[in-house]
Amino acid sequence: MKPISFQYTITIPESAIDQLNHVNNVTYVQWIQDVAEKHWKTKTSEEIRNKVGWVVLDHFIEYKRPSFKGEKLILKTWIENYGNIKSQRCTEIFRESDNKMVVKAKTTWCLIDLKKQKPTRITPEITHPYFE
Repeated sequence: MKPISFQYTITIPESAIDQLNHVNNVTYVQWIQDVAEKHWKTKTSEEIRNKVGWVVLDHFIEYKRPSFKGEKLILKTWIENYGNIKSQRCTEIFRESDNKMVVKAKTTWCLIDLKKQKPTRITPEITHPYFE
């Protein structure tokens, strides 16, 4: 099965800029989580989202080059693979003006039952919308 990617574009706000005048590394972590959440919300029903959710187990992030206030960035994500309770999601962030990669990341997520606050099985109902 081939993953279906999701993307959107943001303009870097002043609030993302650190003392070195480029986007703070912590901000990229937030954007990686934001794009994953947006992908989740576009592909699942509210009924599913009220039963299960995701927690991050780890992030691996490569910072390729800086980005700056006012630049437009394309955030792209997809599910690379999944198992019984874990899923690995890839995220790439590109500068729109020159299509150069700014950040590349892999995040391991664990599906949890929201009421029990414990890991739960990833079912076809959850994975089907993310793959061709």
